[in-house]
Amino acid sequence: MVADPASEDTKGVRPSGSDSAGTCLRVLATTGFADYALLDSGTGRKLERFGRFTVDRPEPQAMWQPALEPGVWLRADAQFKAGGGEEEGEGGRWYRNKPLPETWALKVLGVTVLGRLTSFRHLGLFPEQLPHWQWMLERLGDVRGETPRVLNLFAYTGAASLIAARAGAEVTHVDASKRAIAWAKQNQAVSKLGEAPIRWILEDARKFVAREVRRGKSYHVILVDPPKFGRGPEGEVWDTFLHLAPLLRDCAPLLAPGRAALVLTTYAIRASALATDALVRECLAGRPGTLESGELAVVEEAGGRLLPTSLFTRWTSGDGAP
Repeated sequence: MVADPASEDTKGVRPSGSDSAGTCLRVLATTGFADYALLDSGTGRKLERFGRFTVDRPEPQAMWQPALEPGVWLRADAQFKAGGGEEEGEGGRWYRNKPLPETWALKVLGVTVLGRLTSFRHLGLFPEQLPHWQWMLERLGDVRGETPRVLNLFAYTGAASLIAARAGAEVTHVDASKRAIAWAKQNQAVSKLGEAPIRWILEDARKFVAREVRRGKSYHVILVDPPKFGRGPEGEVWDTFLHLAPLLRDCAPLLAPGRAALVLTTYAIRASALATDALVRECLAGRPGTLESGELAVVEEAGGRLLPTSLFTRWTSGDGAP
């Protein structure tokens, strides 16, 4: 279920080539799904259920007090304690309160992702992306007369790739991490999508996109989900503030004529959704369409509060539904 406080507010959806001075930001909030729930949050932490297990992780934006009793938190199956690094979760580790399997199955929108406790505090699935995945499926349904093509950049463990492939799309999955692609292929296997048309590309996203432009390729949906900082397989450095703009400018000619869409999500950066909104407007200024920007959030079970997770901007061509 997706809670969208702005679902009836069309003021947040404006032509991409228009003056953005009156832009209204939108909140896309999910209550989770069968295998995920945000149970509680507060004092810089969040308590979540991933399938059969509950985990307690850092969350600096949870500045309020928890709604549940401390004993509930103490019964979490695992807790991540951050180290002394500047970045959230850097140098930390997991403490298990009982034995946990190396991986366990998490189901969402008909596919399976293997949950795993990673050294970066993540578990391999980002539930706040559910509204984007549902929106992507709607956009794929708009494509007529040909097989939809999806380009998933910084694709990590591949939930979006698998959801798109299950819906009948041809997917190009790009990530700079060999380990992440191996994990995504495991998810493909447990999702029983071994015959799905997915290209697995181990490469720097900028290099791949530039080459696709030269080849004259096109995609109906492009997903861009970069880290704040990162490194490519050959040591290429990624810095969102330096490299996102040229990457998006290269993505623009890759959007298929007719019905097409682009989704940008940014995490853990000191920026505003207004900044990414203005950037995408600039990159797609010559193409009619609608654009919306704002924040992704998860609805907390215990107190009903919205826990913000990331910024987003998404665009749909003028021939497609907003």
